[in-house]
Amino acid sequence: MAEAPQAELQKLVYDTLRLNADIAALVGGVYDRVPAEPYKTKTAYISFGPSDTVEDGADCIASGLNTFQVDIWSAAAGQVEAKRLVHLVTKALHLQELALTDNALAEIRVEFSRVFTDSDGLTTHGLVSVTASIEEPE
Repeated sequence: MAEAPQAELQKLVYDTLRLNADIAALVGGVYDRVPAEPYKTKTAYISFGPSDTVEDGADCIASGLNTFQVDIWSAAAGQVEAKRLVHLVTKALHLQELALTDNALAEIRVEFSRVFTDSDGLTTHGLVSVTASIEEPE
């Protein structure tokens, strides 16, 4: 049985971001479930936000448009660190030739990004909205 497209995509994105040397140098980790001390010795970390799927299949091809949010959290003064990380995440994902094992990643693209001060008034929050077109095996 093939892996669920959304789960396989999340693992691919997790591995891509975690193994990117420029990103790893700036963040305490990349998390699905954020631990009690996510920053570790750094001032930023990355987590997964909401996701959704819209069916996009046609004649004998099961596929979907999978949209998910990557969240960047920075405790550094100002917005520069968060903006740097948003840029690095975008470069790591947008239109890259990434591959899934069980499903076929037709395209991955960053639709938009945003940086703003979080509701606590101290943390800078960056978000990167990504859409991936995935075809499932027959």
